[in-house]
Amino acid sequence: MTPAITPATRRASFAIGNEQAARRVVDLLDESFPEGQAAITAFEGAGGRWDIIVHFAEPPDEGAIRELVGLAAGDEVAQHISFDTVEAKDWVKATLADLVPVRAGRFVVHGQHDRAKVPANKLGIEIEAALAFGTGHHGTTRGCLLLLDEVLKAHLPRRVLDLGTGTGVLAIAAARALRMKVLASDIDPLAVRVARENARLNGVGDLVQAITATGFSAPEFLGRAPFDLVLANILANPLRQMATPMARHLAPSALVILSGLLPQQAQSVVAAYRARGLVLRKHLQIEGWSSLLMQRVG
Repeated sequence: MTPAITPATRRASFAIGNEQAARRVVDLLDESFPEGQAAITAFEGAGGRWDIIVHFAEPPDEGAIRELVGLAAGDEVAQHISFDTVEAKDWVKATLADLVPVRAGRFVVHGQHDRAKVPANKLGIEIEAALAFGTGHHGTTRGCLLLLDEVLKAHLPRRVLDLGTGTGVLAIAAARALRMKVLASDIDPLAVRVARENARLNGVGDLVQAITATGFSAPEFLGRAPFDLVLANILANPLRQMATPMARHLAPSALVILSGLLPQQAQSVVAAYRARGLVLRKHLQIEGWSSLLMQRVG
């Protein structure tokens, strides 16, 4: 792998107090820059606050950025935008130096540099931090893996779906443990390519079918449903919105692992799925994130 030196870039950082305003700002900024000129990310934090970070390919007109943000979120937010420079750095090398193998039940998620550290009685899942989100070091991914390990001790699911697969780590874990086919989907074509490559590197390229899809819209879902195990490590709002279509694709007594939730969001997600005939079996909290195990009943 060639060194991934990221050139120095200008960055704008600010916070917005609610999701609706954050979406307006992200949409406006996205429309204002040609493709490839700005990378915009938004993260939901505690108390409903949203943190927005924008990286610019070229130094931006800071006054124009404040004006755009002010139009969508108000002058107070615009005045508190922080601009700084992110220095050139080999982020892959720096990240890998800080990552150690993560153990979650029978699973050990590791980078290539730690391949030899996986015990013989564990299932190693090799994910490089350079490729995409989902190396196993985030509390949501670890929570999902722990719940998956617990589920597989008592159940043998036949139809498995990893919804919002990212790097494919959960699909790979299920495929390696079960030695059967797993359907993995993501709205991001890049994530799908990464998941396919990771599956191949982990020896389950023939078992993990990764597709690009929004929600349950792709025909592959109809061909593989009903699922008796679904893994969905996404975010609270998409999970709530997908409760109804997910329930339609579940087998009787199906198990569903949901994550990507702040603890204060868990109750509303549980309520959304309870209304569709699922009950909460277990709730894990790891590093400030919640992971839920739910089961269809009745």
